Amino acid sequence: MTFFDLTRNTVEHRIIFSIQHPAHVHLFRNAIADLTADGYEVYVFAREKDINIDLLEHYEISHTVLAGEATSLFELGLVEAAYEYRLTKAARQIRPSVMVAMGGVAISRPGVLAGAKRLIFTDTEHATLQNTLAFPFATRICIPECYQGYIGEKQLRYPGYHELAYLHPNRFDPDESILDEIDANREESLVILRLISWDAAHDIGDSGFEDVVSVVESLEKTGATVCITSEADLPDAIEDRQVSISPHRIHDLMAFADLYIGESATMATESAVLGTPAVFVSSSRRGYTDELEEKYGLVFNYSGQYRHEAGLMQALKILKSDEPNKWKRRREAMLDDKMDTTNFITKTIQEMAR
Repeated sequence: MTFFDLTRNTVEHRIIFSIQHPAHVHLFRNAIADLTADGYEVYVFAREKDINIDLLEHYEISHTVLAGEATSLFELGLVEAAYEYRLTKAARQIRPSVMVAMGGVAISRPGVLAGAKRLIFTDTEHATLQNTLAFPFATRICIPECYQGYIGEKQLRYPGYHELAYLHPNRFDPDESILDEIDANREESLVILRLISWDAAHDIGDSGFEDVVSVVESLEKTGATVCITSEADLPDAIEDRQVSISPHRIHDLMAFADLYIGESATMATESAVLGTPAVFVSSSRRGYTDELEEKYGLVFNYSGQYRHEAGLMQALKILKSDEPNKWKRRREAMLDDKMDTTNFITKTIQEMAR
């Protein structure tokens, strides 16, 4: 049985993108649009995870869902196996030049069996299991210059971050109406607090805050408004701080916030590249958040035994600062050094497809 009618397709190069997380949608959505505009035949396959399908629909990206969401590590293995099996069948029919993914496990074997080149993007050094499974099958592995470690001859480094594929000024213009949508008091500082569920494969064994209620109470004592976005259930005492906005508008909120503090490295980086200072609290570290701290002073990383206390102290210090323009200057310095990552993604795919 054939799922894709290719008889009328005269396009020389076909590209497959695999989407398994909301972050993958953001990383690739502009490249998908650019490649399509350039005449490439682009196919997007997805596994349900959090809000990734909602984002694909919002950005009007045509896609095929191959598997549902897993609720446990055991179930994740079964769902992943089903996804790869179905992706292999689809890829053999489509016959793509290149298959693209973040992390890359899902396209590894399907790409080999379909005779396609496998292009992987990653920025997470401690995703040991994922990297072990994906890297041997990759044709090329794209990593930021700040990635800590040498992958081998397959690696291709670039001066950017994943988040600059969609938050670079060329790609994103924040909408201030988000402040009216959440009924924000313009006279108060606005803080975004992000909590994660710690159930992703690369998060197992890691941890962040010890007591989120105390974090909220301490921040609010400064007069700040705290908006929480959380993957996990919140304690009753702070449940009413959970922000309720459309998923794609969180970046507008970040752009106009005074501070980000949280357990997500991705959201810390998103805030930083938008010029909002970020406090990242997690027992693990990342090359890109380390660089954003050491070189640009836009992220403050706390991973040690007293990360909760130290991170909160830094957050309070930022809120009391009377130099708001310094974050803008630091962002401009970072942008001078970095590229529009989407341009790199698109160019790399086009070169591999030849």
